[in-house]
Amino acid sequence: MELLEANLKKIEKRNYRSYTTIKGKYDFEDFQLFIDTVQADPYAPPSRVRAKRAWSLTDLAWLKETSTDYQRAARDFIARYFNQLAERENHVSIGLTGQTILDHTSVVFDEEGIELRFRVELPADGRTILAKKAINILTFYLPKFIRRATIEREIPIEELKRHCEVAEDQVALRRQLAEHNLVAFVADGSVLPRIAGNCDLPMQDAVTFTSPDSLAIELNTPNRGTIRGMGIPKGITLIVGGGFHGKSTLLTAIERSIYDHIPGDGREYIVTEHSATKIRAEDGRCVHNLDLSNYINHLPMGRNTECFSTQDASGSTSQAAWLQESIEAGVKTLLIDEDTSATNFMIRDERMQALVTKGDEPITPLVDRIGQLRDELDISTLIVMGGSGDYLDVADTVIQMHDYQAVDVTEKAKQVVAQHPTSRKNEGSEALKSVKPRQINRTALQKQLEEGKFRIQAKDTGSLRFGREFVDISALAQIESDSQVHAIGWLWFQFAQMHGWEKQPTKAFNAMLNNGWYTMMPTHGDLAKPRTVDVLAAMNRMRKAEYK
Repeated sequence: MELLEANLKKIEKRNYRSYTTIKGKYDFEDFQLFIDTVQADPYAPPSRVRAKRAWSLTDLAWLKETSTDYQRAARDFIARYFNQLAERENHVSIGLTGQTILDHTSVVFDEEGIELRFRVELPADGRTILAKKAINILTFYLPKFIRRATIEREIPIEELKRHCEVAEDQVALRRQLAEHNLVAFVADGSVLPRIAGNCDLPMQDAVTFTSPDSLAIELNTPNRGTIRGMGIPKGITLIVGGGFHGKSTLLTAIERSIYDHIPGDGREYIVTEHSATKIRAEDGRCVHNLDLSNYINHLPMGRNTECFSTQDASGSTSQAAWLQESIEAGVKTLLIDEDTSATNFMIRDERMQALVTKGDEPITPLVDRIGQLRDELDISTLIVMGGSGDYLDVADTVIQMHDYQAVDVTEKAKQVVAQHPTSRKNEGSEALKSVKPRQINRTALQKQLEEGKFRIQAKDTGSLRFGREFVDISALAQIESDSQVHAIGWLWFQFAQMHGWEKQPTKAFNAMLNNGWYTMMPTHGDLAKPRTVDVLAAMNRMRKAEYK
């Protein structure tokens, strides 16, 4: 500590760049402080700092004996507690993940101890160093935050245990989905609505969820015991109902529950099969050498859809592309909301079929392929549908949302189908064609970095800078944190270190993410583990990516 204080005193009132002299390792007796990077000027991103404390000084060594999911939640809790302590000093910040418990690098456990990774905004007056203030931050306030966040007697330990047990229970619930032939589970008493579109906190006084008896199932958890709720079976499920009754709210809760939620969120006992992916229309996106022939063919001018590329996809083309890319990435459950879908991709009714013959329509609508996705590829689909009854012919389960409560209307839907048979023709009678996964050119990614001075930046969840290119990923609604976006960029960096074509990208990224993923990353505190499907979905939107 004395060395850091002395180094800071030497640069009092100097130009801001003199802060670079304080980079290095400092001994604070009961922890080590590492100043890894120093911001170039007062307006640059804050400096990266780490603190490591031995297990023997924390009384938290018992955490090493718990499950990996318990440890993940414990690391998340410690990061939140450190943030709570640091709120009084706005120069210090740590990476957080909102209402979800992700595998984050802001706190890391290893054999030696607990490591906190955070950022410090070094103070200045214009571009002149304020060393006395920096000393106050780095040698007075910061050590207090570090010590309190990494010792058992200072942490609200019962809250930590509750935090970890809730995460363990969600993992246990998610593991039981497959054995019960489910894609999702929504526990009774869950709070689905959020305060606002820009606030992920639970709505106060909201109607809590209750499962219809016909879909109710009881699952077991290690900490809370038996939990009753609605099981959504594999196959084709429709969520129907009038406007403003909670259809999209239910779907949003399900799509977000591929991850665990913190206690008090209202969704902490809602779980979804981890690969479940929400797809939508996305006008203007790029598509790279993708086989769309199962959904789009015989285009005007004889354009080939077995190896289709565009830099400006239409709504229907983009949604078909996203569906096919998801299958390529190993997705087993598709989530769709008709409000964000291309109508001509979803349905073509009997009148439009009579007016525009099949020979003049390149698109085979999803309604005619969805059953084949289930039967031939074992892919389930969950769709919010309020405007077309044609999907009732293929649905296995129909859930009506009425006054924010779920009602099983599957039998009623069958009666409606019998009483009001459709006259539309099935346009997808031929079997789904098997499509080989594409290869990705690693060398092209390396070239992108070289041209862009190896810049990997994520300012929010909607954009990733990789080299020169800014990749628009705003449509990927299931990315929870910009830390996941940042991690995606660094995964691409690691992927690009080998040259040539990667024949099995999905397998390659799975291996990277399932084998100590953050050990191959820089020692940054703003990285969180993404899903393989999201890593690939982001790459599919890189306009200069090369596929074959």
